[in-house]
Amino acid sequence: MKRRQFLAVTAAAAPLTTAFLTESALGETRDDAASLPRSDKIKETVRGDMRYRQLGKTGEEVSLIGLGGHHIGRQKDEKDSIKIIRSAIDAGINFMDNCWDYHEGGSEIRMGKALRDGYRKKVLLMTKIDGRTKESAAKQLEQSLVRLETDVIDLLQFHEILRMEDPDRIFAEGGAMEAVKAARKAGKVRYIGFTGHKDPLVHLRMLEVARQHDFHFDSAQMPLNVMDAHFRSFAHKVVPVLVKEQTAVLGMKSMADGAILKSKTATPIECLHYAMNLPTSTVITGIDSLKILKQAIEAAKTFKPLTDKQLSDLLARTAKVAAHGKFERFKTTNGFDGTAKNPKWLGAPDSGPG
Repeated sequence: MKRRQFLAVTAAAAPLTTAFLTESALGETRDDAASLPRSDKIKETVRGDMRYRQLGKTGEEVSLIGLGGHHIGRQKDEKDSIKIIRSAIDAGINFMDNCWDYHEGGSEIRMGKALRDGYRKKVLLMTKIDGRTKESAAKQLEQSLVRLETDVIDLLQFHEILRMEDPDRIFAEGGAMEAVKAARKAGKVRYIGFTGHKDPLVHLRMLEVARQHDFHFDSAQMPLNVMDAHFRSFAHKVVPVLVKEQTAVLGMKSMADGAILKSKTATPIECLHYAMNLPTSTVITGIDSLKILKQAIEAAKTFKPLTDKQLSDLLARTAKVAAHGKFERFKTTNGFDGTAKNPKWLGAPDSGPG
């Protein structure tokens, strides 16, 4: 290629490169209210103080508030955990979140005990596994079934899809998807999804690889909060794709485990209402006390679709502090990545050179 032609091609590509870096690496520039997807097209019903929405195209109906699994493993006495879980179910929350690695299995064990005495029939039970290989995924799944004291997990999700190679490893020959599909065929799993908190590009890669294998995920879980709208935004980049494909949108980290509240730009109710205003099937939130449970129920009870002005005001308040991910450190550091700290959870490493 002649120098003049090279310079012309480089100049033409520059705007695309700049745009990519601006939106993907540096953050999200479209933070106006009109550009955000909304919940107005999702079927919603109200029973008592709780709202319920459709879980993608599964036909299941789940509570707008989901009970976060990590927080119910933080109590010193498991009796307190059990009381929180059962109180949440009695209040109308029917979406239970958990994970194989939370508190070294402690959260699943506590939830399994809480779901005795008929409570299991009242919920849609979700847990997650970290394994990327068929062997590790199968082993973790069986352990989760035992801990949760159940014969079937309603929704099983691949946890911490953080690296661009994670989707390829899961769908590869001998990968975790083989174990999960086998479990679904055996009646041990009903629906399949995935989670991640790092970058929208990784979620989009997971969906792309799934399409290449003619597979449709029932759900995808991601951070959806007032800061996300401004920085490497899942709401802008991933949610519209999920809605189009009728994959259930599961929101998490609406307050980033309290970090967003420290910014003093939004209240807990505003944080929850923002996530509910998106086309989320459920907003999974950490509930570590009956006081916080009451707050979550109040958020569901009082939720009304935000007006353009309300949403614009909220975005304006959070734009400056959100710009560089300071309050979403799960996106910018590895301090929140359990599988980075414990790579053995992923299973045997792939073979490399030599």
